Amino acid sequence: MTSPAESIEEFRARVRAWLPGNLDRRTTTATPDPHAETHVREHRAIQRRLSDGGFAGLTWPAEYGGGGLPAAYERAFAEEATDFVTPNFGILSVTTFGSCVPTMLRHATPAYLARHVPKVLRGEELWCQFFSEPAAGSDLAGIRTRATRRDDGSWSLDGAKIWSSLAHLADWGMCLARTDWEAPKHQGLTWFGVPCDAAGLTVRPIRQIGGGSEFCEEFLDDVIVPDTDRIGEVDRGWSVTATLLVFERGAGRPGAVETPDDPGRLCPDLVELARRAGRLDDPAVLRTITAAHLETYAVAQLEARIATAARHGRADSGVAAYGKLAKAAASAARARAALDLGGVDAVAWDPASPGSGAAAHAFLESKKPAVAGGTEQMQRNGVAERVLGLPREPAVDTNLPFSEVLRRAREWRQP
Repeated sequence: MTSPAESIEEFRARVRAWLPGNLDRRTTTATPDPHAETHVREHRAIQRRLSDGGFAGLTWPAEYGGGGLPAAYERAFAEEATDFVTPNFGILSVTTFGSCVPTMLRHATPAYLARHVPKVLRGEELWCQFFSEPAAGSDLAGIRTRATRRDDGSWSLDGAKIWSSLAHLADWGMCLARTDWEAPKHQGLTWFGVPCDAAGLTVRPIRQIGGGSEFCEEFLDDVIVPDTDRIGEVDRGWSVTATLLVFERGAGRPGAVETPDDPGRLCPDLVELARRAGRLDDPAVLRTITAAHLETYAVAQLEARIATAARHGRADSGVAAYGKLAKAAASAARARAALDLGGVDAVAWDPASPGSGAAAHAFLESKKPAVAGGTEQMQRNGVAERVLGLPREPAVDTNLPFSEVLRRAREWRQP
């Protein structure tokens, strides 16, 4: 990467001059629902303002509309924009800017990138992942969505996907399909970009225990995709998958650009719960809040280090699994602490009161990080095998043709 034309100080000055006339100042501490359709629409416009101002995709390649700058400039912008409303698409920010596009930048053709990346930077495209399937969750190599080559060179996709975050609000999905059923299951896989409004594609939100519908299921029925929307080489999709897993497990999280120095305020949500319960003078309560604060900060440090390693090509899915494991444990522990600190106020509330019920909702959702993106058990396997060098567990289906694996599975289930 060539040296930037302006120093960090000059860049900060330009950002400070641009922000007041282009972005709104934050006027409340309340957090809007980033997954509401109206919110997503409003923040597409904010993303467009960033793009027009030259502040979108600061670290992405300049040839596709990015800034081509070091990560320090992205962090500088985030610091200067703290008091302003910046684009926030919730999980779609993570899948679009943290997983899908970084993966495409490594594997898609220049023509494909030139067609899509500028639209992402302008807020015209948000991406989700058509990854897991009803019969293939943590064992992603077992996917059964079929991609059949047509006479005109295009592909027909048939199958089902599930747990796709916010697919009903996305514009495109990165879809993994099987293109060779006679190859072993980790081979014969290919990735495609699929419009979320494509003919033959049905997207259905799934109602969750917390009351939201963040996850979706999809049904693909003869969805026609041109070969120009293929991402990576035919039958070589597992290498793309490995890249995506690194980013999905935290290495590509937006904002995780450098090791954070400021630990922030002492768990404001837990402090407020303890205050309402009249327990702020209890030393045990203060220890619980401090422990949660330290764990949250430690996880942020770990994720940032993994992100830095990934940018320099030193992180694989096994290393990224450390961050996911840490986040899953911290999420569950903090949610439990909130219930313990808040007592009755944490589980019973006035629905008309802003922010009420947050602790109970967080507890219901707290196990999600332990499952989404691969279960904790799969993450531990990845750390054991790829990082610690321990022997792999015996697997009888690794080198068999995938069609044979399915045939044996059917025969095994028969009485």
